[in-house]
Amino acid sequence: MQKRPLIVIGGPTGVGKTELSLLLAEKIGGEIISADSMAVYKKMDIGTAKPSFEDRQRIKHYLIDVVEPDKTFSIKQFIDLADKAVEEIWSKGKVPIVVGGTYMYIHPFLYGLAETPPGDWNLREKLYQRAEREGKEKLWKELLKIDPKYASKIHQNDLRRIVRALEVYHLTGKPYSSFHTNWETLKPRYLYLGVFLYRPWEEQYRRIVNRVWDMVRNGLLGEILALIREGFREAITSPQAIDYKEFIPYFEGEKTLVECIEDTIKHTKEQAKRQLRWFKRYNNWLKLDLSSIPTNKAVEIIWQNYLKKFDGKNFGT
Repeated sequence: MQKRPLIVIGGPTGVGKTELSLLLAEKIGGEIISADSMAVYKKMDIGTAKPSFEDRQRIKHYLIDVVEPDKTFSIKQFIDLADKAVEEIWSKGKVPIVVGGTYMYIHPFLYGLAETPPGDWNLREKLYQRAEREGKEKLWKELLKIDPKYASKIHQNDLRRIVRALEVYHLTGKPYSSFHTNWETLKPRYLYLGVFLYRPWEEQYRRIVNRVWDMVRNGLLGEILALIREGFREAITSPQAIDYKEFIPYFEGEKTLVECIEDTIKHTKEQAKRQLRWFKRYNNWLKLDLSSIPTNKAVEIIWQNYLKKFDGKNFGT
């Protein structure tokens, strides 16, 4: 089994990762591992902008439709399944292509999970009880004082991550972000070519607006209603469920459809800015402005950089 280096493609929501990765996979004989925190959920297709059934017939995809909407899916689970997918792709003599915007999946997949202490379930339960009594915002503000670096990266309603960060602080006396500071000096778990896709912000914003409206036209409301009727209302109100949670007020008569669409655009725009900030940190990645390069040309540039970086190296078997 010839082990070939990975290609990792990251970028903001709606930049054009799907189209490019399909063309690249066809050109080089690759298969795609999705690094999208929402695409792992079944029955959530339109709002997650999953590759179509036809695209998945065209190129095999991994880490899509893994769990039901009400199940938790951890970073550790992602890494374990992505590692298995890499081995399977290698066994076929193909190139693994990791594609997505969820940097909280991509980064630990490449550099490993930080060695934080194991969970203390008694402490964790007390923190969740505090959140019920005092509200999520109070815990987030507490985290902001303790660890502003990490708190600024997560949504103030992301209770799971807030609780984990506070838990680690109470157990160690160290901010959660301190366990993640030296990643640039770490050796990657795989040989890889990193590719950061971006566009000028004005164009990126227009693409986000069009993307949200297209989702609505393509049946997003019906998909959300079906999830609610199947008992998944709580699952689709999680902070990461952008394109779903914003429409709950519409179904409950609290907001108009246009207001919910505007909220979705706003939150997607905020998410895209966070993604851009993160991926810009990778100084050694190939950076491609898709507004100035045709997609087929970008594919050629990626492949030539891959060959240049790894040509003549013995990757082992």
